[in-house]
Amino acid sequence: MKKLISIVALASLSFGLLAASPVAGVESDLVAAQKARIAAFKTAPKKRPHVAFVSNGVADFWTIAKAGAIAAGKDKSIDCDVTVEFPGGGLADQKRMLEDLVIKGIDGISVSPIDPTNQAEVLALIAEKSLLITNDSDAPKAPRLCYIGMDNYDAGLMCGKLARDGCKGGEVAIFIGRLEQDNAKRRRQGFIDGLLGRAPDATRYDEPSKVITEAGYTIVGTWTDSFDRAKAKANIEDVMIKYPKLALMTGLFEYNSVLAVEVIKQTGKEGKVQLAGFDEGADVIAAIKEGFVLGTVVQDPYAYGFESVKVLSAFCRGDMSMVPASGVINISARVIKKDNAESFWKDLKAKIAAGKESGKAPSKNSGK
Repeated sequence: MKKLISIVALASLSFGLLAASPVAGVESDLVAAQKARIAAFKTAPKKRPHVAFVSNGVADFWTIAKAGAIAAGKDKSIDCDVTVEFPGGGLADQKRMLEDLVIKGIDGISVSPIDPTNQAEVLALIAEKSLLITNDSDAPKAPRLCYIGMDNYDAGLMCGKLARDGCKGGEVAIFIGRLEQDNAKRRRQGFIDGLLGRAPDATRYDEPSKVITEAGYTIVGTWTDSFDRAKAKANIEDVMIKYPKLALMTGLFEYNSVLAVEVIKQTGKEGKVQLAGFDEGADVIAAIKEGFVLGTVVQDPYAYGFESVKVLSAFCRGDMSMVPASGVINISARVIKKDNAESFWKDLKAKIAAGKESGKAPSKNSGK
């Protein structure tokens, strides 16, 4: 226990130096130390690394990412052991999982941080004792070696433009799991800017409690639920009652869109309340094919899992060549509409099946 406390204290001190300026400036000691360990692996590579992929919650989205991570570990060119963790209890649960992985001597961790600001110590601890990368939601001021995922502001813009094309004005409601995450903040702002036809500006920030009336739209609010599906559904139901003239909704985490489809069906509002979705929930894709959802902006969670394991395994063998100078491995988002929904769904099912055939079938969960 004393050893762990000393490690955390040292990690905290190191991060104090880092927090003063982004990693993109002068390299932090923790980043340099990780790179030195990777360089040493060139002459003494790990024979079979053990790496971990840690989500920010429990969700079908993450089940798909797990399939990618497990498939990567079985790939002969990657060849490593893979542990996947889904924290169902929020920030404290994710912190506990990360600390446990470090104590067990995991070789590298890819994590989607729930709250990077308040996770400075544990992220620094990983960087000191293991190898740290982020996925899905970045922690750009943390000592991570790279980020794997999309630009969430750009993806939010895509969703906002999708909504703008399909709904020409009226009252709009935004639903999202939580706003502490980097991806959530950027995604929400991108959606607002895209919907309102503003010039893109990723530094802009509209307060969640503020009603925004602009360009023919009134954004009546943003509702969060902390990954509680019952609360998420109740939020949607309450908003539809409170705003009977509601024209448009967006669910910026997967389950928000899935639940919006469910409530629209239950209330008979198909075609009356538009939905611009996010992520690849099965019910959302089905609703797009049926014609009463405008479309959805999808990430590639399978690639997040696969590429995370691939990159960490390469690090453990002394190879950093796949990481660009920017430190960002971009996996672009794309829009799924009625004309490409069926082909997208077939491809997604094939990827999930490939993960199951690996011998470590991902469990079916619901959430993000």
